[in-house]
Amino acid sequence: MDQSPLLRSDADGVATLTLNRPQSRNALSEGLIGALSETLDAIATDPTVRAVVIAAQGPVFSSGHDLKEMTAHRADPDRGQAYYTDILGRCAAMMLRIVHLPQPVIAAVEGVATAAGCQLVATCDLAVAGAEARFSTPGVHIGLFCSTPMVALSRNVARKHAMEMLLLGEFVGAADAARMGLINRAVASGGALAEAHHMAAIIASKAPAVLKIGKRAFYDQLERPLADAYREASRVMVENMLARDAEEGISAFIEKRTPVWS
Repeated sequence: MDQSPLLRSDADGVATLTLNRPQSRNALSEGLIGALSETLDAIATDPTVRAVVIAAQGPVFSSGHDLKEMTAHRADPDRGQAYYTDILGRCAAMMLRIVHLPQPVIAAVEGVATAAGCQLVATCDLAVAGAEARFSTPGVHIGLFCSTPMVALSRNVARKHAMEMLLLGEFVGAADAARMGLINRAVASGGALAEAHHMAAIIASKAPAVLKIGKRAFYDQLERPLADAYREASRVMVENMLARDAEEGISAFIEKRTPVWS
């Protein structure tokens, strides 16, 4: 078995990244965070990749940070402060890579996604989960509020849903996660990867330059006041209208033919 913490396979314009630490519940170790960061950087400039799917080996999607790895640094002279600052910064940078990646990213979740594993799901642009999947931010049970997972979670679900997950630390099932907006769809158990690939195939059929423009604009406008968001969205729309693929797509629609993307 390949012992790499992250596996990558590419087919038909879709890169599938598989978390490969099932013996450690796919905890986000230094090695896995580094592998994800490096791979996302490579994909960002790869014109053959139109969409990305993140899946996992084993019964747990991801249990979050590697607490054994982190606890080992309690013996450092500063009780681990420098290490915790560094590893949390690296994890946040990896999450931001997903947001800033030109290609859309889809999480395919089977089993459990907790703490930073739940953060990873919330960070992805889209997410699907098997019916038995469960999600939680359980830090309160061990005296560690899930503050960094909170950032992605609170930007995906309503405030009271986010606070309920953060304060109670209880599991949320796939159906409730879909209702709350944490995931897009709950499918039959074992079907998350196939559904994610189905969605990725649809995305891969679209003009990549347009998707890049749209994804960037989506996240940018969210951080702006309403009037400023409309101004920026209008500017992006003008940029998009002048693009070669928009001209081709509109012409193809009017002429009732399939567009040929450049």
